[in-house]
Amino acid sequence: MGLFKFKEFHIAQDRCAQKVGTDGVLLGAWTTPHKIPQNILDIGTGTGVISLMLAQRFTASNIEAIEIDTDAFEQATENFENSPWGDRLFCFHSSFQEFYEEVEERFDLIVSNPPFFDSNSLKKESQIEEKRQQARFDDALPFEELVYGVYQLLALDGTFSCIIPKEREERFLEITSHFQLTPVRTVYIKGTANSPVKRCLMEFRFRESVKETNTTPTIEHLTIEIARHDYTDDYINLTKDFYLKM
Repeated sequence: MGLFKFKEFHIAQDRCAQKVGTDGVLLGAWTTPHKIPQNILDIGTGTGVISLMLAQRFTASNIEAIEIDTDAFEQATENFENSPWGDRLFCFHSSFQEFYEEVEERFDLIVSNPPFFDSNSLKKESQIEEKRQQARFDDALPFEELVYGVYQLLALDGTFSCIIPKEREERFLEITSHFQLTPVRTVYIKGTANSPVKRCLMEFRFRESVKETNTTPTIEHLTIEIARHDYTDDYINLTKDFYLKM
């Protein structure tokens, strides 16, 4: 597969199990922390698309990305170097667990498009090749460890943004609550007006920070398409700074 071209950068993705997809683009375009972040952490960067979108949006931020898969790490590094913001983007070849155990820095913004199939669900070995399976199943990074690491690394007034399946929202909220994180923005994503909600975009802050700033949580809904390739105004407005044809 060739380059995926955005308005201000491009993504090579031939060596990545998980290609550029709607989930990552939604997260990169939607994430809006309550203060301009000086430093950003992208957990499981894959192609690097979310980091690159955030580099385009936040022009003074330094962005660190983590990727456990060797091929994806090398490709993300190349995508960073080939972008206009290579001096502000850094990729580490590491598991998140190794990273949060060694790093003492705290981040103003942490983002993740995490593995989204429960590791206890049926794994179709014959249909899903190994690397794509690693990127999609959460054996390597269960939600509990993801949120624990965020708890360790997020600045006291920082923001954690992610996108998860709607079916796992309740469990995710149990885990985030345990680690003192409160949802402040949630958007429920539907493919079309008549389809069920499949994804949740969610932003969290520490409970104390929310209390101190008297932040009122917001809940919104976003529909992507009216019909096939006929996009809603909301989706166009969210992604038009990135997609070439928006």
